[in-house]
Amino acid sequence: MAKLTISDDWWTAPAEGDNGRLILVTGRRGLENVMATGFYRYRVEVTWQYEEDAKGLPAYADSKIMEEVTDALNGCFNRDPVAVLTGIYTGDGERNWVFYTRSLHIFQRKFNEVMTPFPTLPLQFEAEEDPDWQEYHEMCQCEVAEGDE
Repeated sequence: MAKLTISDDWWTAPAEGDNGRLILVTGRRGLENVMATGFYRYRVEVTWQYEEDAKGLPAYADSKIMEEVTDALNGCFNRDPVAVLTGIYTGDGERNWVFYTRSLHIFQRKFNEVMTPFPTLPLQFEAEEDPDWQEYHEMCQCEVAEGDE
């Protein structure tokens, strides 16, 4: 069986949270082939509530760790695509990473392995079945098309 090719094409756009505050949405394009496998049925959302600045964004030190964590997770799941990072939401005092995974158990094990070198972070996890990738499709509506900026 051929290895699954996973897009590394990302976009970022501003959005408005439920309370009207800025949320930066970063999404991954070109995941139709991943969705088509039917294997990535579970959505896992990992949330880090951080101390926010006046705009609801993280301090530089936190944002640096967030980017290091993102890179480490992407690296892990690019090598072993048991999960795919599909979106990142940052703002209003929260960073949310959204993954679709084939196995919650293996995702948890891999996630913990990746996090070993990092300090203990205040992360919360939520998982549910989302075989139609409903959250992903909703997130993609935030993308700003060229010329719409």
